[in-house]
Amino acid sequence: MTVLPIATIGHPELRIRAAEVDPAELAKPEVQTFIDDLVETMRAANGAGLAATQVLRHQRICAVEVNKNPRYPYKPQVPLTILVNPVLTPLDDDMFENNEGCLSVPGFRGNVMRHTSIRVRALDRHGASIDAVIRGMTACTYQHEVDHLDGMLFPDRVTDPRTFTTWDSFDKFHHHDFVIRVKELVARFGS
Repeated sequence: MTVLPIATIGHPELRIRAAEVDPAELAKPEVQTFIDDLVETMRAANGAGLAATQVLRHQRICAVEVNKNPRYPYKPQVPLTILVNPVLTPLDDDMFENNEGCLSVPGFRGNVMRHTSIRVRALDRHGASIDAVIRGMTACTYQHEVDHLDGMLFPDRVTDPRTFTTWDSFDKFHHHDFVIRVKELVARFGS
């Protein structure tokens, strides 16, 4: 497996909407190797997710996983999930103001409104259908990754630029209150 370079904000290819993946292509060794590399890259960077567009591959593939992640100790555990051609549908109007960071926006965070309950329809890495309801903090993570596949970064969704912060300032001034809010969300939804 290979750790791939992650493109950062300002790279024009991060703004390209990824193309649908033909399900017949999923069985190809090069696609499976790419998925393995995507997972390896996410893990090497301690990411909670990574989209193909972040490593400059313009296919609708992303990975999500939270396994005792040191960058996000407040996030609930999420088993490794590969989403191919994901479609997310909000289930209601309930929103959570999530403070997000991103491997493609190193060193910065900002507040983004995310739906707390979504339906996810996608394929897994082998072409099997996924149709699931995802709630809470995990729903926020899924939305963040799928945004990448649409050529969006979290700063595009920040409604109040005064919430932008460096990681250091977030840790000093905002981390405690944010973790309290996340714990309340997790307690509410169990995820």
